[in-house]
Amino acid sequence: MMHETREGFVCALLVGGCAESRLLIQEVFRNAAWRLYQAHSRKQALVCLSRLPLQVVIAADGLPDYPWKRVWHDVARLRRQPQLVVTSAAADDSLWSEVLNWGGYDVLREPLQRDEVARVIASACRHFTNGPGRAQVAAAS
Repeated sequence: MMHETREGFVCALLVGGCAESRLLIQEVFRNAAWRLYQAHSRKQALVCLSRLPLQVVIAADGLPDYPWKRVWHDVARLRRQPQLVVTSAAADDSLWSEVLNWGGYDVLREPLQRDEVARVIASACRHFTNGPGRAQVAAAS
């Protein structure tokens, strides 16, 4: 099922994360009038991934029971794959390179900065909306 979204609206899933990061991300989404779903386990995340029109998935690095690479594998199985953004207190060039090489969109360093979160999420959403699959559909119409 293909889900269409209105311009400027973001629908995202937050998987894990420390309390401080979750609160800041919730505030960014509330202020922008975007929709944020949260999953605290892989089981909850899989339900959200299969049922929601997600454009972005935000995954915390270092979750022992659901690391970002496992999240990426679950996202990669979807017909229309949301952009993956990883959050990490240990964010460095090595993690950033690894996330990009795996097909992720970006890495946000914790403690998170409000403006950077808003910018990266909005950019990931635009990338999802205007990505290669979207351009091919538009060209065929």
